Amino acid sequence: MPGWWAQTITVGYEQARGLRAPGQRRGGGFEASASRTVAVPALRLFEAFADETARARWLPDVEVRVRTATAPRSFRADWAGGPTRIVVGIDAVGESKARVNVVHEKLPGAEQAAELKGYWRDRLAALKVLLETDGDDR
Repeated sequence: MPGWWAQTITVGYEQARGLRAPGQRRGGGFEASASRTVAVPALRLFEAFADETARARWLPDVEVRVRTATAPRSFRADWAGGPTRIVVGIDAVGESKARVNVVHEKLPGAEQAAELKGYWRDRLAALKVLLETDGDDR
């Protein structure tokens, strides 16, 4: 059985038996994720994360320290000076659309993971509106 399927079965079993909570990683930490398709090219979506001024328009009052950024595909950053971080993946969907996936890693508990899942859904919805209606994300 391929590794991905084996892991899916293992996680399902552990969750059914109460050995692992939803969102809990193998090492015991938690993560939250959200994704959104936006009607802009992948590079423009990437710049909304990588450019500090653009990021402040849809992700206000959050300090991030960029770890790596590879245009137009990925962005990694430490979150708010703490031990958690975000991992962003961007995939082109044709020439005029892109899909963004944000994973917030190293969260201490299920409650924070649930809270951040909602937060990221809200922030990605705001990003979508900004990029699709504003015409200029800078």
